[in-house]
Amino acid sequence: MEIYKTDKEIATVNLVPGTRVYGEQIINENGKEYRVWNPHRSKLSAALLNGLSKLELNKDSTVLYLGASTGTTVSHISDIVKNGRIYAVEFSPVSLRKLSRLCKTRPNIAPLLNDATKPKEYLNKVEKVDIVYCDVAQPSQTKLFMDNMDLFMKDDGQGVFMIKSRSINVNIKPKTVFKEQEKILKTNGFSIEERVKLEPYEKDHICLLVKKAF
Repeated sequence: MEIYKTDKEIATVNLVPGTRVYGEQIINENGKEYRVWNPHRSKLSAALLNGLSKLELNKDSTVLYLGASTGTTVSHISDIVKNGRIYAVEFSPVSLRKLSRLCKTRPNIAPLLNDATKPKEYLNKVEKVDIVYCDVAQPSQTKLFMDNMDLFMKDDGQGVFMIKSRSINVNIKPKTVFKEQEKILKTNGFSIEERVKLEPYEKDHICLLVKKAF
């Protein structure tokens, strides 16, 4: 994964030099322009800063991104997978309009106005992918993550799952919620490769890196 790292921050090589996506800081070094990846605005940045190390994301990777919103994290993945493809699923028409404007200068992003709980509705729009990335805060987030992995993830692919415990059950301790969701994933044929807490950037969140177990 091509990222610029210091002790306190990470950055990606800007696919579209001279442009910002969300007001991020720009760094020029060794003839390259980097966009600082804000961990308070991106859970993936938070996970990487907190030690996520086994994610196999490279310049040719294909990604299905569930819960793309306006494209903050998507834009940094776009920097990394410059020759690949990101299928960015977003349910909100308002968010998708902003994301679509981003796609005009980043042709490796394909915006899809769809409901991630109904993956069969975009079955004819998405190829088999290397990475299924899920950041959808709702009670059924684990089920929709598994459904999308079953349909779209390559056998040797990876799933990145951002779990927000309070979206699943606000009355149970986050640690218990996380264990329950891991158990569901394992019962349905997935293995947990890494687990990374997102504090201090995000409260009551965890990032799971998942693969097919069989």
